[in-house]
Amino acid sequence: MSTAAAEQAAGRAEGDGPAARARGLTKAYGAGETAVLALDSVDVDIARGRFTAVMGPSGSGKSTLMHCLAGLDTVSAGQVWLGDTEITGLKDRELTRLRRDRVGFMFQSFNLIPTLNAAENITLPLDIAGRKPDRRWLDQVIDTLGLRDRLKHRPAQLSGGQQQRVACARALASRPELIFADEPTGNLDSRAGLEVLGFLRDAVDALGQTVVMVTHDPGAAARSDRVLFLADGRIVDAMERPTADAVLERMKRFDPVRAAPEDGDGRHSATAAVQPSATATGSGDMTPDKD
Repeated sequence: MSTAAAEQAAGRAEGDGPAARARGLTKAYGAGETAVLALDSVDVDIARGRFTAVMGPSGSGKSTLMHCLAGLDTVSAGQVWLGDTEITGLKDRELTRLRRDRVGFMFQSFNLIPTLNAAENITLPLDIAGRKPDRRWLDQVIDTLGLRDRLKHRPAQLSGGQQQRVACARALASRPELIFADEPTGNLDSRAGLEVLGFLRDAVDALGQTVVMVTHDPGAAARSDRVLFLADGRIVDAMERPTADAVLERMKRFDPVRAAPEDGDGRHSATAAVQPSATATGSGDMTPDKD
């Protein structure tokens, strides 16, 4: 491990608890009869120095969970902590400062400034905050992501994969405690997507980062250390050391056609629902569903 990575790991060791956690996290949109419950009393721990993937069918609440953990969205009930800091009670200015200093973001759209070159895009959040980057750390990030010969190029001169690598470097530049990636390969071809997943994996293994990635792709989830599965706003299962085949097989339970029991004529029942045999708490314990 390099000196910068070792220092990063030492900094992580200062806190023995999870990088982020939530208890009773509930998020509802609307009110009364029209209210939609996106998250239903979720308890989850995000382990430090690990790569966690979040999966589930459309509307399961996976992006909402990420947004609430990252402080991008308010919660209807429950508590959320980033490290030892409870963020659910913070004022807007305090929350903005916390996100800027302690959290990195990667999204499906790269959100690069077209008039800035790669180097300027990478340091833009630090520049806005009036902070100078840690040059040794920034150099290691740039070299890990293979961007050394692209720093003077503007986004239009970069491929999609290179633009996402710049977005990844921007998320890493401030040495955040936690990186949230929302479908980071969604706008990339398969080759570029594999590259970005490799760089996220390297961010954990070589740079000591903590990554939470929302994805619909079993192959992408297989690059993580652990997969959390959501359905109807609840964590219903977890998988350690995932493989693409195992994740795909688990996701089939969410398919109302393939997962439906067949009637006597061999036809699928129209009333099929997800019926996991066990659910996983955020800390990884497999326990019977309580509802």
